[in-house]
Amino acid sequence: MSRPVRYVVFCLGVVGLAILLAPAVAHLPAFGSTFHPYRTLAVAAAVAHRTANVVSAINFDQRGLDTFGEESIFLASVAGAALLLRPGEHETERRPLGHARMLDATRLLGYVLLPLSTILGLDLISHGNVTPGGGFQGGVVLGTGLHLLYVAGSYDALEKMRPTTLFEWGEAIGAGSYGALGVAGLLASGAFLANFVPLGHFGALFSGGTVPLLNIAVGIEVASGGAILLSHFLRQAMFTEPAGGGRRASGERDE
Repeated sequence: MSRPVRYVVFCLGVVGLAILLAPAVAHLPAFGSTFHPYRTLAVAAAVAHRTANVVSAINFDQRGLDTFGEESIFLASVAGAALLLRPGEHETERRPLGHARMLDATRLLGYVLLPLSTILGLDLISHGNVTPGGGFQGGVVLGTGLHLLYVAGSYDALEKMRPTTLFEWGEAIGAGSYGALGVAGLLASGAFLANFVPLGHFGALFSGGTVPLLNIAVGIEVASGGAILLSHFLRQAMFTEPAGGGRRASGERDE
């Protein structure tokens, strides 16, 4: 496709988007208005389903299908990045030799923060239906927190704590569990991702019906996907070089 044709296609898309957005923007409530129907309905629906965290109620109950799409996009993105970061035809992998010098303070900080970040990530996921947090936030904390071992200068320890095969299974199980809960809701209540689990008591840990279960499924998928994604970036930066040798990418460090 030539550049002029690309410009034409781009302009047509912009015009089409503007035509669709203009009526919606024109009918928005005036700035400072007290008319907030979405807020009013969302809070009422969250309370009705015993979900104390309204944000989680919106993500995993009221618009759970949208969240399923977002989770699927993340899954596809990780798979695509892993495919692109594989050694190419003119690249090879080698294990760098030697140890980088690491400040004792940095090493200590990495080891101290690792268990704290793990506990924080698990707390964000498990309490996402009653307090601020949720599967996406907790999954990011878990998936990235493991890499404090790399910041502390120990890539070998990171590899032991982060078996990529296990995390690949975790990503698939997390995404599959979300879909399975949706199908279960369809069979039990006639609607995909319908809330079919007992709602419990408002503010209790086991409340909100399927919201905590979907929180956990997303947390597993996001944590596993984040760990896999970072593992491929690190391998690309540390071990991949042009075939036949040559200067390798910066960031060489190993222990």
